[in-house]
Formats: sequence, structure tokens, C-alpha cells
Amino acid sequence: MHKAIIAAAIVAAGFSTSAMAEGMKIGVSWASFQEERWKIDEAAMVAAIEAAGNTYVSADAQSSSAKQLTDVEALIAQGVNALIINAWDKDAIGPAIDAAAAEGIPVVGYDRLIEDDRTFYLTFDNVGVGKIIAENVMAAQPAGNYAIIKGDPGDPNAQFLLEGMMSVIGDAVNAGTIKIVGEQFSDGWKPENAQKNMEQILTANDNKVDAVLSENDGMAGGVVAALSAQGLVIPVGGQDGDLAAINRVARGTQTVSVWKDSRELGRAAGEIASALAAGTALDAIDGATKFSGGEKGIEMNAILLAPTPLTRANLNVAIDAGHITKEAACEGAVAGVVGCE
Repeated sequence: MHKAIIAAAIVAAGFSTSAMAEGMKIGVSWASFQEERWKIDEAAMVAAIEAAGNTYVSADAQSSSAKQLTDVEALIAQGVNALIINAWDKDAIGPAIDAAAAEGIPVVGYDRLIEDDRTFYLTFDNVGVGKIIAENVMAAQPAGNYAIIKGDPGDPNAQFLLEGMMSVIGDAVNAGTIKIVGEQFSDGWKPENAQKNMEQILTANDNKVDAVLSENDGMAGGVVAALSAQGLVIPVGGQDGDLAAINRVARGTQTVSVWKDSRELGRAAGEIASALAAGTALDAIDGATKFSGGEKGIEMNAILLAPTPLTRANLNVAIDAGHITKEAACEGAVAGVVGCE
């Protein structure tokens, strides 16, 4: 009964908790739950934490740097033994890391870089993701006018993705065969902001845009909406393996969605945080390598998982893995989509 009262109090305070398990407590601070994928991450994370005999407690910063700092303080006050932080802003999160370090609480920087060697960085290879997006779009449209729809300017992943994209199209840009006619950040990674950006780029170029590199699937949805309003179907790339994006690939309105299996990432975070809570050192985590690709060049312990591009040629991969049903993936599919026959 006592645990039930504690759980109710945590929920009332704006936190969520899994069934109260014995063992240590793992606190998770989410930047924002607007993206479809975070709920998938969370389910895998909870399962891994509970499998280790620990308890999951979380808070949603709701796209606010100030709230995230308050959330982390509250999680620390609840006595968490490790923290997983999906940072809303890479610079504003610093005081939270200081507070955790002062209490001896290890931190996992989840999917967004917190450039501080007191944290363990866990993500997919986002430079590699950018490369895959650009490779697939460039294969479909080797030349012409390109637009680049970037994510939130406060998220280091926006720069990592752009770095990967430019490593693919840079030579063609320098040679003049590809011309970047629009490049815009989209605050909060929000589809509606991406749609407005795309509408402005189309207007500025009299609709003469031949391909779009979008830094995630939610924004790619906004891009496709802007294109569709003008009767345009051109190569568009994105990433996250969002269910709607996979269906757009099948329909032919999106060229590629780079699937970063959130279940794999969430499970790894739960396992790593549980190990850190139990006293494992950052550099002793199984599979850890050194990463120093941030703006400051700080060397950190990290794991970068490999992503999977989903195109018409291999959509069956996501279906066979149980990430999406065949019905959801293939509704309205064009001919020749593997998995939708």
C-alpha cells in the first residue's frame, strides 16, 4: 500500500513510473514526447530496466529547457541511482549534469549528444544516417535543385545529419550539378514548421525543387504535404522509421526512411543505465568506444548503433521485424514494393 501511495504521488507530480520493482531506481528525462518514436524507445527501456530488477521513473520536459532542469532535480530528489537524459538543448542541460555529478549519479546521454565526459553517449550513427538519406535521394535524383530541411538548431544531431548529407552531395554541389536552393532549421523538429519552411522554399524558387533532404520523418511528412499541395512528387529522404513514413515509401511519396530501431536503442539504454547504477565504470560498459565528434571535441565513452535504410526494395525488413504491420505499411502501395506483393 505504501508503494502504491508513492507511485500515485509521483504521477500526480507530473512523473510516470512503471510497476514499482525492488532494486535501484533509473530516472529518465525526456525532451519531448511529440515524436511517435519515443514511446517505442520507452517501452523497450522500461522492459530492460525491469528485467534488471530496477524501477523506471520518468518526466517529460515538453520542449522546455527550464522544465527539463527542474525535472532532473526532481528525479535526483527521488533518489534515482542513474539518469537517462534525452536533452532538449545541448547547452542548457549543463547544470543538470553538474547536479547529477555532485550526487555521484551516472548519466546516459540518450540519442542527443551531451558533450560532457561525465556522461555516456548512446545513439545511432547520425552522421551515417545523414549519409544514407543523401545517398538514396541522390541515387534517385543525381542533379538539380535540392532543399535541405534541418531539425532544431539546439540539437547537435541536426549538425551531425547535415555533415553526413554534405559528405555525399558536397562534390556535386561544388561542381554545380546540385544546387542547394533552400536550407532551413525547423524549430522543435515540428512537422508544421518543416511544412512552412518547404512552402517558403517552393515559393522562392517557383516550385523548381527537384529533391529534398529532410532530417527526420516527421518533418518529411510536412515536406510531402507542402509538395502535394503544389502537385509535386519528388525524391524526399527522412529518418526514424515512423509508421506514416514507411507507408509514404510504399506509396512513392518518400524515397527512404532510415530506420533506427528504437527498441534496440531503448533496450541498450536500460541495460547501460542499470549497469552504471550498479557501479560499472563508463569505460567498462560492454561495447563502449571513444567518441569525440562534438563541437568541443571532448572524448567520451559511447556506443553508436548502426541504422537500416528502408526503401521500396526492402520494406519487408520492417514488416518482418514486427515494427509495422503489412496492412499499415502497404496501404495504397505502388507496384514493386518488396513486402507488399
